[in-house]
Amino acid sequence: MPILIPSYHKPPFYLFNGHLETIIPSVYRKIGGVAYEREKIETPDGDFLNLDWSSVGGNQLLVISHGLEGDSRRHYAMGLVKLFNQHGIDVLVWNNRTCGGEMNLRPILYHHGASYDLDTVIQHVLKTHAYDEIFLSGISMGGAQTLKYLGEKGADLPSQITKAAVYSTPCNLPSSAETLKWKSNTFYKNRFLGKLKMKMALKAKQFPDLIDLEFLHKVDNFDDFDTHFTARLHGFKDARDFYQSVSADNWMHRTAIPTLIINALNDPLLGKACYPVKLAESKSEILLEMPKRGGHTGFTLQNQEFTWTELRFLDFLNS
Repeated sequence: MPILIPSYHKPPFYLFNGHLETIIPSVYRKIGGVAYEREKIETPDGDFLNLDWSSVGGNQLLVISHGLEGDSRRHYAMGLVKLFNQHGIDVLVWNNRTCGGEMNLRPILYHHGASYDLDTVIQHVLKTHAYDEIFLSGISMGGAQTLKYLGEKGADLPSQITKAAVYSTPCNLPSSAETLKWKSNTFYKNRFLGKLKMKMALKAKQFPDLIDLEFLHKVDNFDDFDTHFTARLHGFKDARDFYQSVSADNWMHRTAIPTLIINALNDPLLGKACYPVKLAESKSEILLEMPKRGGHTGFTLQNQEFTWTELRFLDFLNS
């Protein structure tokens, strides 16, 4: 039964609750020494994705999927890039549509279930490179995209992909979405919603007849935003239908390769259903690690450049 004993126990003394463990690294952590080479690829629907490469001539590749309103420059992505490069492994961080500094062409943006874009990235890599081994990783929303992709592919996953690891991942999207209604999570709700509303306003300039700007300015919660914008643009009935339809746990039972899931028990953005204990107990491919501490994309180590999750990923994926 692969419920793993957590090996992360003690964050720095000044990070004394899940909110500080989440916010302080997000705001203040900086990673230097990472240089990307950008590649733009076309998607099957006539859009594009920006891929940021950091290659060191390795025969292994780590593919990173970033979190909500993140991109390849986020500290959690660059930390993995730097660490894996130091161990001779090439890294590719793909930017979801509208992320990475450039607005996309199509009316749609991106969401937790956009595994079709991850598939486009993987197919491109397989056609243009000859890596002996490919690892998949994802952080937060990117973890959900990765888990959904793995489940959708199941036994048909390309043979080059041998392992995957995700952390701070909303395995059950409805459960995670509920946390943004909590008063204690008002900071996160306002931060994410503000950024997404700005992007939707930019999308309205591309497609003036598609976006109700007057209503957009009034939106102050994710149920309304996801019902009237995310769901509508991506073909879902409403927010509830969207959350349930794209939730990664609809597919996780079909995962066919060793996949590590690390979710801290004090993560303010994960509900109870985001900890797939029963699945991990019954499915050998799913390894679940649930540290008591860590927050959301935190897991800071005292006086160390890399986080515990980054070191844990390296140990798991490259062993």
